[in-house]
Amino acid sequence: MFSRMLSMLCILASVAATAQPLDMSLFKNIKPRNIGPAGMSGRVTALDVNLQNPDMIYVGTASGGLWRSEGGGTQWTPLTDSLNVASIGAVAVDQRNPQVIWIGTGEGNPRNSQTMGGGVFKSIDGGRTWKNMGLEKTRTIHRVIIHKHNPDVVYVSALGTAWGETNDRGVYRTKDGGKTWERILYVNDRTGAADFIVDPSNPNKMLVSMWEYRRWPWFFKSGGAGSGMYLTLDGGDTWRKLTEKEGLPAGELGKMGLAWARNNPNVVYALIESKKNALYRSDDGGFSWKMTTNQNIGDRPFYYSDLFVDPTNENRLYNIFSNVTVSEDGGKSFNTLLGWDNIHGDHHTYWIHPTDPNFMIDGNDGGLAITRDKGKTWAFSETLPVGQFYHINYDMQIPYNVYGGMQDNGTWRGPAYTWRTGGIRNQYWDEIAFGDGFDVVVEPNQRYGYAMWQGGNLLRVDFQSGASEPCKPYHPDGTFLRFNWNAGIGQDPIDPSTIYYGSQFLHKSNDGGKTWSIISPDLTTNDTAKIKAHLSGGLTYDVTGAENHCTIIAISASAKKQGVIWVGTDDGNIQVTRDGGATWTNVSKNIPAVPAGSWVPQVHASRFNEGEAFVVINNYRRNDWTPWIFRTKDFGKTWERLVDDKKVMGYALSFVQDPVEPKLMFAGTEFGLYVSVDEGKNWSRWTNGYPTVSTYDLAIHPREHDLIIGTFGRALWVLDDIRPLREIAAKGAAASVQQPLKVYPAPDAYLANMREGAGSHFSGNAMYKGDNRLWGASISFSLAKLNSKDSSSPAPEADSVKVEIRNAQGKVVRHLSLMAQKGINRFVWELNQDGFRMPVQPKPKQEVQPPAGAYVTAGTYSVKIMYGKQADSTSITVLNDPRKQVNAAAVMQWQQGYTEFAAMVNGITQSMDKLRDAKERMQLADKLVEAQVADTAAKHRYSDAKTAASKKIDELMRKVMPGEEVQGIYEDPEQLMNKLASVAFYLDPAFGTPNPPAAAPPATFGWAMKKVSADAQAFNTAVQAFESKEWKQYEDAVKQLQLQLLAPLGK
Repeated sequence: MFSRMLSMLCILASVAATAQPLDMSLFKNIKPRNIGPAGMSGRVTALDVNLQNPDMIYVGTASGGLWRSEGGGTQWTPLTDSLNVASIGAVAVDQRNPQVIWIGTGEGNPRNSQTMGGGVFKSIDGGRTWKNMGLEKTRTIHRVIIHKHNPDVVYVSALGTAWGETNDRGVYRTKDGGKTWERILYVNDRTGAADFIVDPSNPNKMLVSMWEYRRWPWFFKSGGAGSGMYLTLDGGDTWRKLTEKEGLPAGELGKMGLAWARNNPNVVYALIESKKNALYRSDDGGFSWKMTTNQNIGDRPFYYSDLFVDPTNENRLYNIFSNVTVSEDGGKSFNTLLGWDNIHGDHHTYWIHPTDPNFMIDGNDGGLAITRDKGKTWAFSETLPVGQFYHINYDMQIPYNVYGGMQDNGTWRGPAYTWRTGGIRNQYWDEIAFGDGFDVVVEPNQRYGYAMWQGGNLLRVDFQSGASEPCKPYHPDGTFLRFNWNAGIGQDPIDPSTIYYGSQFLHKSNDGGKTWSIISPDLTTNDTAKIKAHLSGGLTYDVTGAENHCTIIAISASAKKQGVIWVGTDDGNIQVTRDGGATWTNVSKNIPAVPAGSWVPQVHASRFNEGEAFVVINNYRRNDWTPWIFRTKDFGKTWERLVDDKKVMGYALSFVQDPVEPKLMFAGTEFGLYVSVDEGKNWSRWTNGYPTVSTYDLAIHPREHDLIIGTFGRALWVLDDIRPLREIAAKGAAASVQQPLKVYPAPDAYLANMREGAGSHFSGNAMYKGDNRLWGASISFSLAKLNSKDSSSPAPEADSVKVEIRNAQGKVVRHLSLMAQKGINRFVWELNQDGFRMPVQPKPKQEVQPPAGAYVTAGTYSVKIMYGKQADSTSITVLNDPRKQVNAAAVMQWQQGYTEFAAMVNGITQSMDKLRDAKERMQLADKLVEAQVADTAAKHRYSDAKTAASKKIDELMRKVMPGEEVQGIYEDPEQLMNKLASVAFYLDPAFGTPNPPAAAPPATFGWAMKKVSADAQAFNTAVQAFESKEWKQYEDAVKQLQLQLLAPLGK
């Protein structure tokens, strides 16, 4: 129960009086907690394995970076958190030197939520450090191939961005390890390199599929004249396009997946999107082709199109798409290996061990699975927290829950922190809706809320029972309602029982979704040229709702004025009503420099001013990567720009203003989290403990002052207690520096019982444990500077501060000693009083922090922190566990029992200190006698007295604990330590797990205390008798030798 120091460096002394960007390197120890979950992971897009150590697996994810497991998928370590990109399209390990790893960034599965890459990166130290090797503008890289014999030769297949026409796509080659690149295959500005394979027997013979494709916010097209299959025999110097003359389908082609048989290089497979999608096979190494089947081969070529051949059997072919199917007859027919009943569907990458085809790894929209028996059984990796959250919300329970919807992994509810040991486990998360999950609204009663999935499907959910009722609005006239893939939903902060939902209209319900009223006209542009999602897909229809357009995607009602509601749409409109929907004003044209039709994913009505609002705008879906966040103070007549590409990196995704201090703001971009303490004039990126990741949503918990962060690729995070940042924003950093020592307001603390974690007590390494909040009272303070020891010495990096915690009566109940650094520091007081040293513990040689003792009782405490001549204080409220019935009078009885027990233990400890002191003095005297006394008779007399005293000391100490001669596990029920343990059990049976008392000790405690107190008194009396007899005789013998034994025992 010792306090644990969490030293956290701050910006205070580094910021000038004028507004400056914060130096975030000074926040190196302020780290948000990654709370998971990992049980429903995110999209895995790339795989490779170190064949010299097949338990070393590298996993690339769609938007969560590159990870490595050294235990065959048991645990994972992120390798690319420091890079300015998180989307991984390809990973390649140099099998001759596995320390060399290449990654291509930007996932090659260009769905509507695809994130972007930033080129090719190389590591030469196993992923510890990385160097950008170029090709940054390609945005999407689907394959990286290392030459079989020459590691300096590397090929990259770049799809290029899906959102516009660019020349940065095609096949690239380096011959000097990435120093320089040449593009060796290019078709046009819409056509990229989709798949790339190499003949296993000839590294200069390669096949590439080129794919023409294009995505708009409202439409997707796969296929075009640029698509085709290309063959090279000279390592890419020259290429030949294969056509219907070689047996490929005629006409317009789309995406192709390719696979070469390792054991028989004459066999090559191609899954080809065309007028009739089909699987083709070549038996002459790719020179001629024949169709094998057009049945059961997949349904979404743009999202999948990947084939894998068993390296020992050219006729066993795996096709991964929504399912994983396997052919045993060379591609003529397929059977389902993985459906949706065991492992998550939507498969994107696959790996088969080159000599052991039983060992396979599958990467899908839900994470990673491994089989060691050729797919009969699979182990899902539950420790990879790469969930893609679109939205987050919270409730007001204690502890509070976080809610959020994930890409293709449903909508979930789980604890922001938990009063259980062993971290925040996957078992603590409840799925409240299926499908692609999005935003959640919680009703004031905390039991019910609303969750949705794609296409506007809305449920009212009973979080307690799990029951749900559909409540999606329907137009009374039968008008077709257009709901975005990620439809907008909002809650009225003045009347939280009222919710709003967006199609092209704004819908309102105040009866739990049973009935809806439409309170607006069509608030979108209603551009019919962009309302054609039902035709989306190109060669292959892909009508899933992902391209639904001209829809409402953001809704925010004012907390200051009833009837003020803001709406943002996916086609660029920003609408506001001031009369509850009777009239609306489109204010988007008042925003300068933003292209018409840009996406408005978030609108936030100010909590401080009626006419104030904030909007987040992005336009990357039209190949414009500019970040925009604006503020209006006059209902949208004029706008102030808060972010641009000079202030932040990556397009803007999210924003939140602190509900208490308006100058404090947070913003999320494609590449991370930013903070401003000056109303958006300057922004600083938060990198300490927080990775590069799409930061999709932000919220601040009003009671606990936590920043809750929803990421699209690294699950959920919580930055506990942002009130020090409020203080900096309110007073200004320069003003804060002037106070040598400042103690900040402390959050309430709970005397909460900590239950054991769910599941196995000893869980090994395969159980995910999200970062839990430390138990106790979190207290923050700042130091303007540290004191030098003298004028010639520099200030230390850390120094000791003293803490005194007093109860309401002014009595000091706890003394703490902490190491602190310049800036903001944070520590946790574990709600205990000063305790006592046990009899088996020797007296410390120098002053130390008192041991932790009993828990304090509920009440108000003052915390005084002292450094040198400086001191400052704050108060903290300690509350009882809200789950328990606590009898205050009974708790006082417990405290009285504890006090009596502590006094008894202290008495025994003092007696033991005397005995240990005696032994130490005797050892010192032995050395003096040996060195200074020559009289043999005197030595004999001394020896006799010493033997008698030593014998008595050992006899007395064995009444308390086993002697030094005892080895192994030994327990004597008559020894005092065992008796003390039996009494202590009645006070705290939790063996160190927080278990504050709620009732008086049982009657058995009193009986045990009575018996042990008598034994303790007898022991103390025996030690006193030893002092007056055996020790007195020993002292006399020493004095006869003219040696002096200093002070009395125990002094």
